[in-house]
Amino acid sequence: MNAVDIIVKKRDGEELTAEEIQFFVDGFVRGEIPDYQVAAWAMAVYFQGMTEAETTALTLAMAASGDQLDLHTSLPPGTVIVDKHSSGGVGDKTTLAVAPIVAACGLPVAKMSGRGLSYTGGTIDKLESFHGWTPDLDEERFRRQLQEIGLVIAGQTANLAPADKILYALRDVTGTVPSLPLIASSIMSKKLAAGADAIVLDVKCGRGAFMETVEDASRLAELMVAIGTRAGRRMTALITQMDQPLGRAVGNALEVKEAIATLQGQGPADFAELVEQVAVEMLRLARPTAAPADLQAQVRQTVESGAALAKFRAFVAAQGGDPAQVDEPDRLPQAPVVQPVPASASGYVQAIDPRAIGLTVVDLGGGRHRKGDPIDHRVGVVLQVKVGDSVEAGQPLALVHAADAEAASQAVQRVLAAFEVGQEAVAPLPLIHGRIGPTSPSDDVR
Repeated sequence: MNAVDIIVKKRDGEELTAEEIQFFVDGFVRGEIPDYQVAAWAMAVYFQGMTEAETTALTLAMAASGDQLDLHTSLPPGTVIVDKHSSGGVGDKTTLAVAPIVAACGLPVAKMSGRGLSYTGGTIDKLESFHGWTPDLDEERFRRQLQEIGLVIAGQTANLAPADKILYALRDVTGTVPSLPLIASSIMSKKLAAGADAIVLDVKCGRGAFMETVEDASRLAELMVAIGTRAGRRMTALITQMDQPLGRAVGNALEVKEAIATLQGQGPADFAELVEQVAVEMLRLARPTAAPADLQAQVRQTVESGAALAKFRAFVAAQGGDPAQVDEPDRLPQAPVVQPVPASASGYVQAIDPRAIGLTVVDLGGGRHRKGDPIDHRVGVVLQVKVGDSVEAGQPLALVHAADAEAASQAVQRVLAAFEVGQEAVAPLPLIHGRIGPTSPSDDVR
């Protein structure tokens, strides 16, 4: 076997064998297959797709390309380790609120997270808004923090699914991010290698997601649930709306502030609802005999009592961050220029293009155009209205947070173009389109 033959075979739409996929993955992990050939192969996959068998083989090969953690030795016997993952969206800071809530409910959360892809933000980039916070933990420290705090979020280590780390970075800069098999294998390889017993997937659909339709998102969710189930994991997936940014804040430090507000019971309604739903799903997989209403009540109690915020504070401090910034979010990085985006006419917000908002934040410096680009944690956009809201001419639709006046002025025009305002009243967008998992959607807590 050789790399060129495998690239050509996939380019021509043929099905690769598990052995060919294993050879290719092993080759680029060892450095024997260069980046340009991996990029060519990824583009071939983007255009030709993969069968379920190919995608499963790719996932298992990437999961086995490095260390595979067994965290049960660090926890009491019988503990169920639950993980969650989002397929990526604009303003999606869900992990920042869900993880401490679930950990405060007594369920250990050990999570490997990534950086931003294209116009979607990354959990690690957001958490690095805290002065001194680090995602770089060795296995001993990772295990110790899980034991002591019950919550750890780390960057993907070099030895955990290294094949995915290589491919993840290349996808971001080669136009191959929105590929169903590459997304599924990327997510699931990390989840399998990280040792979770149960996994909740938040699969986004809409203009601000890599899957733009409910049908495509459902296909991705079904594929990932199938991969996880074959690997012996408990799985569930939520299909959630991304036809406007989630919550109101888009941008690293701004999203951290919104997550903190949500842990204080003061977050935007749509974001708070999704956080609660995902948290309940995580608890439900670990405690399948518990009544969903009881799990919902427990989630709400951790927020109301302050236990979830306390867990978040302890987590930030444990990984070198400044816990004072949790208690005083205004101490997080702040942009020197904040400029409103005034509505040009009165009416109702018909639509907000989340992709345009996300790309604007990238251009402000809040994301990357090339692998390794620095991130400006201060910048972003904060929506003042959502789809369905009424507005008056001149009323701020959003606030642009920028490094300088010129960048702010350019961003204001782009954000204004992302809003559609009309005379017809429209309903707010639904948050959750469906659920794929072991129990009926009629059991969902609302």
